Amino acid sequence: MTEPRLRIAVQKSGRLADRSGELISGAGLRIIKGANELLYRIENQPIDLLRVRDDDIPTFVADGVAELGIVGYNVLAEHFPDRDLESMIVQRLGFGSCTLKVAVPNDVDYTGPQWLEGKRIATSYPNILGKWLKDHGVTAEIVEMRGAVEVAPRMKIAHAICDLVSTGATLEANGMKATDLVLKSEAVLIKAPHAPAPELAHTYDMLLRRFDGVTASTGAKYVMMNAPRVHLDEIIRMIPGADAPTIMQLAGREDTVAVHAVCQENVFWETLDKLKAAGASAILVLPIEKMMK
Repeated sequence: MTEPRLRIAVQKSGRLADRSGELISGAGLRIIKGANELLYRIENQPIDLLRVRDDDIPTFVADGVAELGIVGYNVLAEHFPDRDLESMIVQRLGFGSCTLKVAVPNDVDYTGPQWLEGKRIATSYPNILGKWLKDHGVTAEIVEMRGAVEVAPRMKIAHAICDLVSTGATLEANGMKATDLVLKSEAVLIKAPHAPAPELAHTYDMLLRRFDGVTASTGAKYVMMNAPRVHLDEIIRMIPGADAPTIMQLAGREDTVAVHAVCQENVFWETLDKLKAAGASAILVLPIEKMMK
């Protein structure tokens, strides 16, 4: 009898492919390449990876072909414009961040969404754009394109575009500027509408816990220092993103305590300088490899 296996749909190639692989490996899963590029197996857990196009992932998960999927929120929103997306999302994964924005040629005096009234807008995201235009009471013609959207104004195909923006370098190279924000996106973990088979429930729950631990530890730092008790409240306020730090009395020093804290925000040199000026000493900032809440 064939052993039941949990299936995760992931992007085969592209923006999220490598980071999805890092998340899976970071959760302690050993990936083995399969006989074909569609299916990879996890060696140490009953899990398979379905490697597909990003715009196929929402369908694979919604139809129950895969129990879980890793996909950009922008792809999910475009694929299911009328669905409650939050009910599908298990976790926001903290990578693959980008924005979907309206952009116009540099010489255009853009005054806001109403400028788009009656205009032609090129995009690969007609559903998201259509909803945004409706929300702003704008009637415009949407020109759907599957690539090279940024050349549409130069080719006289459209007056403006709506496209993903990361650094803005592509827009700048094509003589365009980003204007209104249409959607913020990042990678999300989505789930099928039905629970996994009972014999896979333990694996499913374990996977969610590990993914949550990997996501929580990304960018987190463990900060340790000695602090004078008289300045303790001030020093605790300086520690970025710390939640309920641990305070321990130092042996033989009634006036000094050890402070240990997990920081969910960046710890910059400027912060260390301020801590030092407030009397902190022996300050250590360490990366966190794994963290389970």
